[in-house]
Amino acid sequence: MTTESAHAPHTGRGGTQPATAVRRSVTAIHPPRGPKAESARPAVRPQRARHHEGLGPLVTADALAAVATATAAPGLQLPGEAALPVAVLLAALHAQAGLYRPRLAPSALLELPALAGRAAVLWCVAAAAVAAVDPAAALGWSALAGAVCLQTVLVCAARGFVHRLRHRTAVRRPRSTLVVGPGAGAAAVAAALHGRPEYGLRPVGVAETGTDGPDVEDGAVLPMLSTHEDVRRAVIQNAVRDAVFTRPPESDERTASLVRLFHDHGCRLWLADPTGTAKITGMRVTQPADQLWGFAVQPLLPRPSRPLERWTKRLIDTALASVALVLAAPVIGACALAVRLSDGPGVIFRQERVGLYGRPFTLLKFRTLRADEHESATRWTVAGDRRMSPVGSFLRKSSLDELPQLWNVVRGDMSLVGPRPERPFFVAKFTSLHPGYEARHRMPVGITGLAQINGLRGDTSIEDRARFDNHYIDTWSLWQDLWILARTAASFFRFRLGGS
Repeated sequence: MTTESAHAPHTGRGGTQPATAVRRSVTAIHPPRGPKAESARPAVRPQRARHHEGLGPLVTADALAAVATATAAPGLQLPGEAALPVAVLLAALHAQAGLYRPRLAPSALLELPALAGRAAVLWCVAAAAVAAVDPAAALGWSALAGAVCLQTVLVCAARGFVHRLRHRTAVRRPRSTLVVGPGAGAAAVAAALHGRPEYGLRPVGVAETGTDGPDVEDGAVLPMLSTHEDVRRAVIQNAVRDAVFTRPPESDERTASLVRLFHDHGCRLWLADPTGTAKITGMRVTQPADQLWGFAVQPLLPRPSRPLERWTKRLIDTALASVALVLAAPVIGACALAVRLSDGPGVIFRQERVGLYGRPFTLLKFRTLRADEHESATRWTVAGDRRMSPVGSFLRKSSLDELPQLWNVVRGDMSLVGPRPERPFFVAKFTSLHPGYEARHRMPVGITGLAQINGLRGDTSIEDRARFDNHYIDTWSLWQDLWILARTAASFFRFRLGGS
């Protein structure tokens, strides 16, 4: 596996001298070592992405400004215990306005209109609350205007101080950054980042996602990361904390897979789009007044993880699987008896599969074929095997051999709906061949899934399966789970060729 080099077409601040420091700022990217280099690697458990890194100083500055206004503004007669609700309400208003979202070049003066507007809303609400509680202490118009003006000045000054400290920190300790995109656009962004340390992003490589190589000019050289594994290694070895994309994440499968990789490693993501018109469907896009040396920049924030809905999904899985086990008990018993009479002892087949975040678990199925352990772990499909009895063939074609997996769902190994689990041998193989395959393990594996109801079972395209599975995860909802379950139930007893 090789790492190419891409020239960064950049000139110095004077516009005449080519940059030469990029080579010194890059940490070498080494190939994996040891006998385990080709073995299956567990999927990375997503870290807490640093989308709100440094939020504390801004919230503190806003709260201090609100408290100072409540206690020092002329004409205000608010009790001391009202300072805390005022500070909390101000923080909520600023969060709603996006004033805590990450910025590359924050400016308190550019935020001034939004700060003044939220100050006016805050004190109008405070005045209404005071009038409702004690009409005699209602705030006059002059006191209200004075509070709005004082808070606007204080909060603007406090935020300006915080932004100044952040700017100095960014220059002294820039964050390692990868630029992701095709050709000259990515090289131009990398050059802008290197020449402008005030943005706090130090480029350490370019992940090429297009078919054409970058334009080559005289100047410094950055590593060109040509494979998914190169990017992963660069993220780990350089402690990459930011990634700047020059095209929307859904532009192609490689770009989308890199978005998932960076998010899993807790990186902050940006889109540098010169036109500012990119339509992004898989991420939440904010619209701050921000720029990177003339490129319009906006942070890419993953859609909320919705923990309440995920807990609801787990409760639904447990309830439905438990009820299904009870209702299907006669069918399960008949299947077990048929396997015992047809193929002898050993009704349940147990096999190691890879689940959530790459954790192994033991999957349960009715035995449909006598095969040694090594063969079952490394053979892709047994459809059409002559050793399969008529009972085994019927169970596989009707999917009744999957019924014991309801117990896997009750135990928490699996979900009713999710990507189908695969054996470790094939996980390692498919991960090296298809960049998006490993991202399937971001969600619990399932008995059925979006790929299966679209006919992707048995000996079908792994790339297509991974694409369907990742689309399911990216657009997941409880309603989609119910829809997939309904589609599965409608075709449960329909005979199929092959199996998973």
